[in-house]
Amino acid sequence: MAARPILRWPDRRLSTPAAPVDAITDEIRGIWDDMIDTMEAMPGQGVGLAAPQIGVMLRLAVVDASDTRGQAVRMANPEVIDAAPQMRAHDEASPCLPGVSATIERPATVRVSFVDPFGVRVAETFKGLWATSVQHQIDHLDGRLYFHRLSRLKRERLLKRAGKLAGSG
Repeated sequence: MAARPILRWPDRRLSTPAAPVDAITDEIRGIWDDMIDTMEAMPGQGVGLAAPQIGVMLRLAVVDASDTRGQAVRMANPEVIDAAPQMRAHDEASPCLPGVSATIERPATVRVSFVDPFGVRVAETFKGLWATSVQHQIDHLDGRLYFHRLSRLKRERLLKRAGKLAGSG
């Protein structure tokens, strides 16, 4: 397997909701493997990746917020089925829009239903950075990036700053 190129904002695929996965096949497992390789190759070592970020328009995500790595959770068709009322603020970024980040508040704990690598629908509870990353990836699968959660003014400033950084490179 191999790391794949990451799409850059404003590629229209990043604004397009991904299609559901019909079945877990060897091809899907290979995409997950490539996604993990891609996540591990990110600067600063990413904690998650959604398939649309590599141009695969399927509802696939991987998350690994462990300290030791190698604990990636592979998910197809993930959806939040319960969220704690307690919120957690975290500085979020995306390799699709390099060089910028923003503090986003999300539920601190979420219960997520997804299809696992064996084709079984399971539910798992994620807390802290795991919860933040899972929600961030589900946003990608819905055609949204973290900055869509900002006010219009903050979003415009962030995108302007990202544009300037992209122009200077």
